[in-house]
Amino acid sequence: MDVFRMSAVVEKDEDGYFAFCPDLQGCYTQGSTYEEALDNLRDAIKLHLADHKESGEEVRKITSISLTTLEIAV
Repeated sequence: MDVFRMSAVVEKDEDGYFAFCPDLQGCYTQGSTYEEALDNLRDAIKLHLADHKESGEEVRKITSISLTTLEIAV
């Protein structure tokens, strides 16, 4: 069994929580609570990785990720 360490981003807005994995294109979900969004993202990542494995695609292992904020004046 392969073990992957994936990054997760969780954003809160007026409708709840939106979560995505920047390491896997198109891997995102939502939840009513922070914990639900993370649980849903874990499931989405597992399905995404299983699909890659089943189709023989290689999943690149990310060794480092940096998160920052930018202030933009418009």
